[in-house]
Amino acid sequence: MPKRETHRVVAIGLLTQGDLDILGAGFRRAIPLEEANQFESLLAAINEAERRSAAR
Repeated sequence: MPKRETHRVVAIGLLTQGDLDILGAGFRRAIPLEEANQFESLLAAINEAERRSAAR
């Protein structure tokens, strides 16, 4: 029988402390950022995609 592979879920998100409180102890790792300037273009693209989707 072949060895089963395990797959870990990896996600990147911008969460508030309230979001982390709701996720609770099951959420194992969060890396706080003082500023998220490096994500501005990504957030703009996500917002644009959501806007276009809502306009359909």
